[in-house]
Amino acid sequence: MPTLAETSFSLRPVNYLALEDVSRSYGERVLFTGLSFGLEKGQKMALVARNGSGKTSLMRIIMGIEPPEAGKVVFRNDIRIGYLEQEPIIDPQLKVIDAVLNPADPMMEAVAAYEQALEHPDDNETLQAAFERVDALGAWYTEQRVTEILHKLNIHDTDQLIGTLSGGQRRRVALARLLIDSPDILLLDEPTNHLDIDMIEWLEGYLSRPERTLLMVTHDRVFLDSVCDTILELEDGQLYRHRGNYSTYLENKAHREEVADANLERAKNLYVRELEWMRRQPKARTTKSKSRVDAFVDVEANARKKVGGESVQIDINMERLGAKVVELHRISKAYGSKVLMDKFDYKFKHGERVGIVGANGSGKSTLLTIAMGKMEPDTGKVVLGETVKFGYFGQEGLKAADDKKVIEVIQDIAEFIPLKKGKTLTAAQLLERFLFPRNMHYNYVYKLSGGERKRLYLLTVLMANPNFLILDEPTNDLDILTINVLEEFLEDYPGCLLVVTHDRHFLNKLSDHLFVFEGNGKIRDINGNYNDYLRIMREEKGAAKESKPSTAPIERPAQPDVKKKMGFKEKREFEQLEKDMAWLEGRKKELADLMNSGETDHTRLLAWATEMERVVADLDRCTDRWLELSELED
Repeated sequence: MPTLAETSFSLRPVNYLALEDVSRSYGERVLFTGLSFGLEKGQKMALVARNGSGKTSLMRIIMGIEPPEAGKVVFRNDIRIGYLEQEPIIDPQLKVIDAVLNPADPMMEAVAAYEQALEHPDDNETLQAAFERVDALGAWYTEQRVTEILHKLNIHDTDQLIGTLSGGQRRRVALARLLIDSPDILLLDEPTNHLDIDMIEWLEGYLSRPERTLLMVTHDRVFLDSVCDTILELEDGQLYRHRGNYSTYLENKAHREEVADANLERAKNLYVRELEWMRRQPKARTTKSKSRVDAFVDVEANARKKVGGESVQIDINMERLGAKVVELHRISKAYGSKVLMDKFDYKFKHGERVGIVGANGSGKSTLLTIAMGKMEPDTGKVVLGETVKFGYFGQEGLKAADDKKVIEVIQDIAEFIPLKKGKTLTAAQLLERFLFPRNMHYNYVYKLSGGERKRLYLLTVLMANPNFLILDEPTNDLDILTINVLEEFLEDYPGCLLVVTHDRHFLNKLSDHLFVFEGNGKIRDINGNYNDYLRIMREEKGAAKESKPSTAPIERPAQPDVKKKMGFKEKREFEQLEKDMAWLEGRKKELADLMNSGETDHTRLLAWATEMERVVADLDRCTDRWLELSELED
């Protein structure tokens, strides 16, 4: 039975949620046995484990979607729980606005009617009635929160039907619905998938607020570091609890493995001594110490333990790359009035590694497709070197029939795989190097978890020996172990690398420079990684502030005696500004208190300081506009 093996903590009192001896398996495959932990109000907990270890199953058990084989899940009375699944199911006939707002909540219903009325501003009677309904319920803060969340998640066309949205858009709608509903506990399964970096950074700030309580599964290490205060690590049948963020978890794990290494070495030495003693005993001797013989079995088991888990080994041979690689000459692409790229030029060089960032729908994946010669640009041309061999890892995932066995997926490509220095591997040996043990080789593809499918897909890409790797969101659904090993491989990869990812850690570790999609067809080439890009943006923002003209009051011409009257729209805006200013003043005070609390975590301090800057700027803007409107006659 697994235990909470971290010895440097004491359990906090369970407030919202407790799991007691929960177990789950599928056939002969045991996912976990006897899991026990608690979640307290305001706590931000993440579950870290390998793909296929049952993270998603555990979330579904907590939600009551799947039953545990043993144990129980206990909630405090009257607790509301919200769950973000990896593949949320939403009625395709619903409009976006109806999907994100709960019609059973009178405030939400009033806000939905108000948002619909705003789509038809000429219908004054309907708009006035909707306005008065929101006002009567005091739902203006709800309306403001709805507007903020939809805007930050880039959800603008609220009349669009769910059935017309892409998978990523549907997932953002599901996330928006969850955040707007504001349950007591948020259960989030890979919340950063299909979000661009700006959205992720906003979500970090939103979830970090003290009143949020959450349990999440995510592979995003920067997100873990910024948001979480507790990490649960499920490994080899034991549940380890780490107080602190992802950095603290890594330190604790490293220390635990050092201790385990030392214990393993002692166990091996004892095993050697005991084995010699066992061999020296005459077979006919009946006075041999039975207790010592029995103990030998335990000593042998301890000596054969593995520490630190397995690691993915990748040393597949790469095809030689010639002098000319890939050249993009004045590439332009647009869909209707939306310009994705405009006369973009670039020549890739040997060993280059380029990261691509930008808002969802800005054209990042389109650029990858054009660079491979699989899509024609509207203008310009692509020149490919004769020796270029692409390896493409796309968002569509593994293209293999569900009834295929894992080993057949590899054997369909090759029975033997060439490695460096003339060596070869069989398909079975290669699978083992990619953490697919022998007992999984004849499993059907449909039995694999999402992360295991991604790992198998990655293997099929790499075994083709590409010299130009193109990766479109490679870290989605991969576990942290596999991501770390993939990073290590790519650090030593001698070919070219072009990668679209929202994983900031991945970008910082691997990119030489970035292509930043800034909108309206402009792609900016930034020398350096994502942190360098942030530094450049801060410097440019600071320079722009310094170059602004003096804010001293400008003498205005005399106004006529007759004041302009405040119309319905201005009145609504004026009242909303008063509420916005009150909320911003409150948040400004909260942030000031947090920054003066003695917190030493630089990541949190930076996040608070960044938000404070935004809040102050918004407050100034609202105040200026409020003053303008206050001069109008009501």
